Amino acid sequence: MNISEVAQRTGLTTKTIRFYEDKGVISPPLRAENGYRQYSRRHLDELLLIRRSRLVGFTLEESRELLEFSRDPHRRSADVKAKAEQKLLEIDGKIRELLEMKQTLEALTKQCPGDEGARCPIIDGLSRCDG
Repeated sequence: MNISEVAQRTGLTTKTIRFYEDKGVISPPLRAENGYRQYSRRHLDELLLIRRSRLVGFTLEESRELLEFSRDPHRRSADVKAKAEQKLLEIDGKIRELLEMKQTLEALTKQCPGDEGARCPIIDGLSRCDG
């Protein structure tokens, strides 16, 4: 497969695929006589794992670790599960932070008259020193 076909099948851009190759995230593809990269099913699987792991919140480095697990026939599913559980904890923390941000902004927005006057509880609330 050429890079355009891999991009189409994975939903990644050719630039992203080259980036992953340059960073050593994926296995280096073979080169044809004309110098073009030739990707195999293995590359497709690696790129799909990276893309999907990124979609569920893993960083590129964490995705690389998951890819290393996928290559290891002696991996322990307990190790993979531990990484996923850690990511779930991080996501839960981010959700709590986002909910707090939303509640704060909703409260400030409700206090603001939104009129032609200069008084703005949103600006006051964001700039006030409570200490």
